[in-house]
Amino acid sequence: MADISAIILFGAAAGGYLLGSIPFGLVLARLAGLGDLRQIGSGNIGATNVLRTGRKGLALATLLLDSGKGAIAALLSMALWDGRAALVAGLFAVLGHNFPVWLNMKGGKGVATTLGVLLATSPLIGVAACLIWLAMAWFFHYSSLSALVALVLAPLIALIFGANAHALVYAILAVLALVRHRSNIERLLAGTEPRIDLKKKFKKT
Repeated sequence: MADISAIILFGAAAGGYLLGSIPFGLVLARLAGLGDLRQIGSGNIGATNVLRTGRKGLALATLLLDSGKGAIAALLSMALWDGRAALVAGLFAVLGHNFPVWLNMKGGKGVATTLGVLLATSPLIGVAACLIWLAMAWFFHYSSLSALVALVLAPLIALIFGANAHALVYAILAVLALVRHRSNIERLLAGTEPRIDLKKKFKKT
């Protein structure tokens, strides 16, 4: 197969960024009459902060849409071009979510969007990352720690399967996640990071 052109890669990057930069949490919060999500809780535009409003359905919708935009960006580029374009589109979808031009580059942390990209570009690794998150959250009760461990392990899993291009992009995404979670890492080290209890949630259901 001929090398994909720079123009196609640029198109995949631009399309991924624009799709990823749609702030679904912010939009849904406004539509629900909750005001500016950036003035609530942590000020983040992601599903976790939407959950702080007490609207579980709205938080779930935000989670699905944020992960979906990463997956759609990758899948569209895969359908139009090839796997390399899909990886570029997925990477830039996460960049769009984290640094949306519409919000002065102040976006979310990109976990849901990154998981969407993993699931779309390598379903096996995506499912593995989700299972790692669940296992970590179940035993250690920290959502941020669970997400970071899952995303850091994803490129290593890709290397094991010989998917070098995937491993490179996943490694970049893991670094982005680490950078965006600086405050969470500081709280984890200080023992002040908020905990979650999946066991209690499962019992309630």
